[in-house]
Amino acid sequence: MATEQKKFDAETADNLEEIEKQFAVKAIEHAQVYWNILEKMPGSQLKLTRLDDEIIEHLTEVFPDLVASNGATIDENEMKSHAGKNKWRPFLMKYEKLVDDYNFGTLLRTDAKAEYEEHTTIFVPRMQFFAIEILRNRAGLNDWICQKK
Repeated sequence: MATEQKKFDAETADNLEEIEKQFAVKAIEHAQVYWNILEKMPGSQLKLTRLDDEIIEHLTEVFPDLVASNGATIDENEMKSHAGKNKWRPFLMKYEKLVDDYNFGTLLRTDAKAEYEEHTTIFVPRMQFFAIEILRNRAGLNDWICQKK
């Protein structure tokens, strides 16, 4: 007797609290590791991926205004708006097979001058984190973290 297999629909799937907690823990651990690195080494000397140059070149083509501001501040509403998602989605998908965990949820500071805090942190796909933090690091916007010690 054949059983009919249901197709998974992410839009209607239940959120399991324990799984959500595990994802949150991973995101916090990633943020802590990144912050610890920035405390020990100027961001301007960091290479976050083997594709940093390509990512910045692509970011310049797709998001020239973001590049012009060096990603200093991020408007979550703009980024997560319908238009923002439609612009970011193709950018992110280019790295699907090139960057491990490219779409894994990651914490991003909305202001390069701020620490990770409740009102200055948003949840984004890892590839967005990489793109914005590579941009900030190249501009030296994260160097203050190492210098504040």
